[in-house]
Amino acid sequence: MSVNREAALRAISDIVLPDGRTLEKADLVRAFTVDEGTVRFVLEVADAAVARSLAPVEAEAKRRLEALPGVSRVQIVMTAPAGKQSEAVRTSGAAPSLQIGRHPTGQAGPQAIPGVRNIVAIGSGKGGVGKSTVTSNLAVALARAGRKVGLLDADIYGPSQPRMMGISGRPASPDGQHIEPLHAHGVTVMSIGLMLKEGEAVVWRGPMLMGAMQQMLQQVNWGELDVLLIDLPPGTGDVQLSLCQKAAVTGAVIVSTPQDVALLDARRAIDMFNKLKTPVLGLIENMSTYVCPNCGHEAHLFGHGGVAAEAAQLGLPFLGELPLELDVRLAGDSGRPVALGEGATVQAYARLAARLIRDGVA
Repeated sequence: MSVNREAALRAISDIVLPDGRTLEKADLVRAFTVDEGTVRFVLEVADAAVARSLAPVEAEAKRRLEALPGVSRVQIVMTAPAGKQSEAVRTSGAAPSLQIGRHPTGQAGPQAIPGVRNIVAIGSGKGGVGKSTVTSNLAVALARAGRKVGLLDADIYGPSQPRMMGISGRPASPDGQHIEPLHAHGVTVMSIGLMLKEGEAVVWRGPMLMGAMQQMLQQVNWGELDVLLIDLPPGTGDVQLSLCQKAAVTGAVIVSTPQDVALLDARRAIDMFNKLKTPVLGLIENMSTYVCPNCGHEAHLFGHGGVAAEAAQLGLPFLGELPLELDVRLAGDSGRPVALGEGATVQAYARLAARLIRDGVA
């Protein structure tokens, strides 16, 4: 008999802390996973002094979890946020956190990620076309459709998925070799932004970018996934090259607005994937239509139909149109993607998710 994640969380939710709050109310639990009888999670605390005061809480959590049917092992890591006295102030059989950003190790061709059935890269030729917004909402839409979904934020210089998915806290590395991803809205998430202070710049040369990409592909405990969506940076640079050389990518989806300038860059992204022998699964037209919330007038601020025409010209599938809507931006800023709700935009993402499932890539 195996225990599920929700039951394991409930078992420790009412443990009382020294300040009188329960563990659930204090919101200290991060990266909670249950995998083949092993329960792992992080207790994120303010500093080493707080960690010492919570030793009885840690012991009680371990006792309760080990008493559950189907639990064979419990690993708890206590961490302080970046900049505090210690990144790993106290561990239960765990090593300090893994450092991200090193030169890549040798590898004989693209490798599959254990447990991950499909890898889909979401790319664009230029920034500002809403690629990251599309990726986060597509991940949620696929999860709502019953798929096991992972989301890797590979936009090293401008990671935005932690904000869009509403997650924070440094991921744990209990053994110093592998990283425990975080979870939000039914999606397993990893981002370089989780390893940095908010607003901190990444100043890396190409080899370090490629090394970080390799680590986030092969050293994250992704678990069993139907699809891993990879939010790529704009352009045709080191990260895209590293991904296609290091991982067995199922295919790429290109996001563009209908305007000519965006389409010019989208063509370059398509050409790059062709040269890297990565199949292009199709094109998405984002910000296709704007409907005035006051009068209902429909406007095409960036043009309309350009991506569909481009897909037809190149002989590639056109996966659909997504509207320009204020609620999409507000939802992304709040950490609750709009695809969690209801409405026309949600239905557009649901259709897109259904198309990828029907095509066998999600």
